[in-house]
Amino acid sequence: MSDSILKDVATRTSGEVYIGVVGSVRSGKSTFIRRFMETKVLPLITDKYVYDKIQDELPQSSEGRTIMTVEPKFIPSNLVRITIDQDVNFQIRLVDCVGHVIPSAKGYKNEDGSSRLVQTPWFSEAIPFEDAAKLGTDKVIEAHSNIGIVMSSDGSFGEFSRDEYEQVEEIVIAELKEHSKPFVLVINTTKPNAEETLALVDSLTEKYQVSVVALDVLNMTEQDMDHLLKVAMNEFDISELNLEVPTWVNKLDDDVSYKSKFNELIKETTGTFRKMKDAFRIQETFKNSELFSDVTISNIDPATGLVNIEIGCSDECYNDVVSELLGEKVSDKSTLIEKLQYMKKAQHVYELVGSSMEKVEQVGYDIAMPKPSDIELEKPELLKDGSRYGIKIKASAPMIQMVKISVTSSFEPIIGSKEQAEELIHHMIDNYENEPDKLWNSEIFGRKLCDVISDGVKSKVNAIPDNVLEKYKSSIEKVVNYGKGGIIAIVL
Repeated sequence: MSDSILKDVATRTSGEVYIGVVGSVRSGKSTFIRRFMETKVLPLITDKYVYDKIQDELPQSSEGRTIMTVEPKFIPSNLVRITIDQDVNFQIRLVDCVGHVIPSAKGYKNEDGSSRLVQTPWFSEAIPFEDAAKLGTDKVIEAHSNIGIVMSSDGSFGEFSRDEYEQVEEIVIAELKEHSKPFVLVINTTKPNAEETLALVDSLTEKYQVSVVALDVLNMTEQDMDHLLKVAMNEFDISELNLEVPTWVNKLDDDVSYKSKFNELIKETTGTFRKMKDAFRIQETFKNSELFSDVTISNIDPATGLVNIEIGCSDECYNDVVSELLGEKVSDKSTLIEKLQYMKKAQHVYELVGSSMEKVEQVGYDIAMPKPSDIELEKPELLKDGSRYGIKIKASAPMIQMVKISVTSSFEPIIGSKEQAEELIHHMIDNYENEPDKLWNSEIFGRKLCDVISDGVKSKVNAIPDNVLEKYKSSIEKVVNYGKGGIIAIVL
């Protein structure tokens, strides 16, 4: 007997394999439970007393329109711990529900037409058969199972048509989806491999967006059961999705266009496809994206819900990212080398003043701290303090002072008549309020306004005499070295 799938199921469900079998009456729920227990569970029971007890508890089934299961039944009634290969222990239980009623069935109404009352584990008094069916489905799926089996039929056996089963099937599946539990729809049929049956399976898969399996439940084999459990495992959510991407992608900031598109695709895809069966849909979605050159699923572990996907990116994508980061298209190696050397110099400057620039943006002033290698020590001196002596070690270091100031500049061209000036000013004010960039880049007398204003700012800055700058520097040194927080007057 194959136990590997039971091991996977037991691992995924933390050692508690609880299967709720729900659906319409006369669809084969009791038959399924009996075949499953006889084939997959009883052979693992070593205690003869427990074996006999479970065998006595197995549900009975028969043909015809008369309903057999009239109350929910837990099989086995007491939880049994099973061991496989001396290393996997788990508890297993199947639940046989009161089935949802097919109107033409017999046994859910009394002779006088009133609803038959049945007992449930959840009420001390009996309740109507139809209420027990709905309540049982909700309770079993919500609280007493971690895998759901919805039993239905194509009408190829018994006395009910496919249309009658489908009406109940829609109701049960709608109820199950409210609980967000993994479940599989089983179409009980005498011809599971027939062309029309396979077509029905495809149409129901599309209709309900769940996995559908056609089985001859009365004659199903262990291989059929293993396949069903594997399909059920695929209905579990992916617990961990690992995307193995090139390391350079992980290093990108989120505001880089490639990384932004990458994050959006991942978010959208993983938000849409969440189940184990969707792993290959995720792969296909990634393959269809222009962001990746190849996408390979390297590992799928149903027992843990782990999916690993390896993603490759083309050289073209890499080059586009590099060009975006450098600010221009990198057409050849020489351009790249030139840019890298420039970036190296820029990095050196940023290491000196980068952190201070952030402070300047906040408060308008800061002094960049020197590197340890820039600090110069002077010769130690003997120091006398009254009758006591010590030593004095002086050090000096060049520091860069940064001040954020506001420099004003104006442009005052003479246009001509008042009407001409007013027309121009109205046009410029409109751009200022609605399209400031357009105003900034507009041309006046053959020059862009931004260039004219920038020249005015530069002329003011360049007009500061060197001796004034030197005195300013000297004054700041005195403030830093000798200032005590009092009032300091600077005379230039």
